[in-house]
Amino acid sequence: MSQSSNLPNNSSITTDASTGEEHKTQQAAAKATAKVAFEMAPEKIVVDSPPPKPNYPHYRVHPGEQFVLASVDPNASEDYKNKKDIEQELQHQRQRLQNLQERLYAEHQRSLLIVLQAMDTGGKDGTIKHVFGGVNPQGCQVWSFKKPSEEEAGHDFLWRYHQRTPLRGMITIFNRSHYEDVLIVRVKQLVPENVWRERYHIINEFEHMLTLNNIAVIKFFLHISKDEQKRRLQSRLEDPDKHWKFSSNDLKERLFWDEYQKAFEDAINNCSTEYAPWYVVPANNKWYRNLVIARTIADTLEAMNPQYPKPEMGLESILISD
Repeated sequence: MSQSSNLPNNSSITTDASTGEEHKTQQAAAKATAKVAFEMAPEKIVVDSPPPKPNYPHYRVHPGEQFVLASVDPNASEDYKNKKDIEQELQHQRQRLQNLQERLYAEHQRSLLIVLQAMDTGGKDGTIKHVFGGVNPQGCQVWSFKKPSEEEAGHDFLWRYHQRTPLRGMITIFNRSHYEDVLIVRVKQLVPENVWRERYHIINEFEHMLTLNNIAVIKFFLHISKDEQKRRLQSRLEDPDKHWKFSSNDLKERLFWDEYQKAFEDAINNCSTEYAPWYVVPANNKWYRNLVIARTIADTLEAMNPQYPKPEMGLESILISD
């Protein structure tokens, strides 16, 4: 009998090794994803007795649960009655943000990407102003995305967004974002359905890649009613100091209200994940919107638990000469 019949099959060895390597890779990715997903439910880490106030977890859209946008009352404000009710608490959350942002910047290991989406007049600019007003500008950047340039349109749709993701230690805010490529392009029929529908999966893969590279991702949809949008547009018309904010194009976009609501609902359902969740925040009351978002971000940063770097050894013995 030939001795070769007693030797292991080389192709079998290769297959086993390949399978083992693939399993290790999947385990590593799953472990990293689970860690991020844990931090993206911060109330389980930093809240002593849930639910927190305000109850921001109530507004998180859980993957696998069919979310209906109309089920969220844009006027909701829990038991808060007016702006004065939240002034002290909002200041407290802003102070937390400042302190945690400093630690994140000093640690220089991880970063945070915040996505803001809304209908026109939804309050993205106001959110940035009132939530992040006291944050050190050295550690925070805001990017607004308009119609893509010729160069940007010549690349894949995520190219221009990927270039603006945060450096280590930074907080970056997207005022509009990569979600425009499943929103306006769908409503205005700028690309065929098979193109924008495939993008949900691509976006999920993109955000997953970011989280595996130590970029936490939180997404907020600022939910206002159609009547509230009309009121805000009217106030811009009536106040000369706000005329610069008004665009006749807003009225054209308003005609597509129902189509945009459906597009937002589908984007949120398809792209709210455990590692990069969507929050649908009632936003008719600007003050309540600000408090919910400030608390959500502060708790998420605290769950990430950034740390100051260890100081040099022997600092206690250093004397600074006159």
